[in-house]
Amino acid sequence: MDNLKLIVLENCRDFGEKVNENLKKLTNSDENFIIPISEVRFNNGEGKIVINESVRKKELFILSDIGNHSITYKMFEYYNHKSPDDHFQDIIRCLSAIRNQASSVSVVMPLLYSSRQHKREGRESLDCAVALQTLIDKGVRNIVTFDVHDSNVQNAIPGSSFDNFYPTNIILENFVKNEDINNDKLLAVSPDNGAIKRTNFYANMLGCKLGGHFEKQRDLYKVVDGKNPILKHEYIGRDVKDYDIIIVDDMIASGESMIDVARELKKRGAKKIFMMSAYTLFTKGLDVFDKAYQEGLFTRCYTTNLSYVPKEAKEREWLHQVDCSNYVAKIIYTYYQGKSVAPLLEYRSKVLEDFAKN
Repeated sequence: MDNLKLIVLENCRDFGEKVNENLKKLTNSDENFIIPISEVRFNNGEGKIVINESVRKKELFILSDIGNHSITYKMFEYYNHKSPDDHFQDIIRCLSAIRNQASSVSVVMPLLYSSRQHKREGRESLDCAVALQTLIDKGVRNIVTFDVHDSNVQNAIPGSSFDNFYPTNIILENFVKNEDINNDKLLAVSPDNGAIKRTNFYANMLGCKLGGHFEKQRDLYKVVDGKNPILKHEYIGRDVKDYDIIIVDDMIASGESMIDVARELKKRGAKKIFMMSAYTLFTKGLDVFDKAYQEGLFTRCYTTNLSYVPKEAKEREWLHQVDCSNYVAKIIYTYYQGKSVAPLLEYRSKVLEDFAKN
């Protein structure tokens, strides 16, 4: 096991430590898999990565959470929060410091960099595709991500290894264990057209019915925060009256759209409403969720620890965060063993199989 090593950037230190501990259990070893590094920032904001141990002939896995906005550094006389751009550049710095000395390098980036900038309309950048090509050009063998916004982005690197895993089993296992629900009275609803396939997947895993989806009517003459604002949601699907509902999406940014959808479902007679998303960004804070919860618009929000969630959010009664570190450790160990990752990509746990039969 001497060849398997992790480079854990500071943006996912806690998660990386959990992955490390799970790797110890998987390998029945007391070995520390994490290679020590230094992340340096100069006073003008420039940075560098120093790897403090030899990586020659090692099989390296770089872990990075580009969504962690809590990391700061001093620039001139003020403190700057690291952006996704900063985090991605630190991955590039790692690759530069490795200097092609490792046997192989894989990047584990659960929240894929610029994943919402996955298609081009007019004269605009195509950041996600460019980032993937940059990683491959820098010598990365495998790119590992989770519940990517649009898996078609892998077409930017058609000859390279790009694996998109789903934390669905882990989220739904926690859901069925913690909530008093029956799949005969449960519907899965998509908040928009883009999440229909994902929502159908969740419905299949639970053995429940697909309720329908919402059409977003946008104001195409305005741009707010980089997108056209939503005027209203129109529901298309089966009657939701007296049903419990799960609303599924890959990420919750501000949460306003998700809460609007919950409000519309409540108007139509829905009972308990559960939000499910691999990533909860809370870009406009927690107040909108606190208010919606107090109004009874939703019962719980299920998410993962694949990307940063503020401490104050984790303390909320309405948020349930599931731990995916063991899943990531299994993926890394499977790569290291040279085995197929297909069994980790598509499967339904016994807990969910039993729930679907009831």
